[in-house]
Amino acid sequence: MIEVTKGDAIWVIKINRPEKANSLTRRMLKDLALAVESAAGEVQAIILTGEGTVFSAGADLEAAKAGLAVDPIWERLSRAIADFPGLSIAALNGTLAGGAMGMALACDLRICVPTAKFFYPVMKLGFLPQPSDPPRLVALVGPARAKMILMAGQKVEANEALQWGLVDRIVDGDDLLDTAKELASDVISASPEHASAIKTMLTSPS
Repeated sequence: MIEVTKGDAIWVIKINRPEKANSLTRRMLKDLALAVESAAGEVQAIILTGEGTVFSAGADLEAAKAGLAVDPIWERLSRAIADFPGLSIAALNGTLAGGAMGMALACDLRICVPTAKFFYPVMKLGFLPQPSDPPRLVALVGPARAKMILMAGQKVEANEALQWGLVDRIVDGDDLLDTAKELASDVISASPEHASAIKTMLTSPS
């Protein structure tokens, strides 16, 4: 259900469970974390995407009822993405919901198709968001808009997400992966050390 296409400089990591809206089980989350952790020593860029018209609906319903919604595996995954030394790109092929938003928030760049929607209904469902998600969301969109998503439960469509800074570019679905690879082209042509040094300068406090 997690497919990894390994290139010399880029790995494409795909969630492939479209019949269940790419909802995530613990095993899938572990496989995602392992893929990202493995890529850190191998390539300069990773692209996270999904199969079908939904990037991910978040936790699988039955798994969530069994405790997945509060499992530390979510934080392991988002930490692995945030710690990736090269460029991480979320190529969002559709709607992103719930805890799956943490993957995109942890990426360096986010691009999406025009039909994508974003929502994180923790208030309605009675769960807390994963600990690293709110500060990353605030860093992108500001505190008031983060409250619109996490407290007011608003669904944000692609154009509004672009205006807010939640995504960086809206791309036609047929061009999504090609655009993501193009965004990574400078990074993969540089040395891993150079890319890592620039990323450290951008992400570390002065």
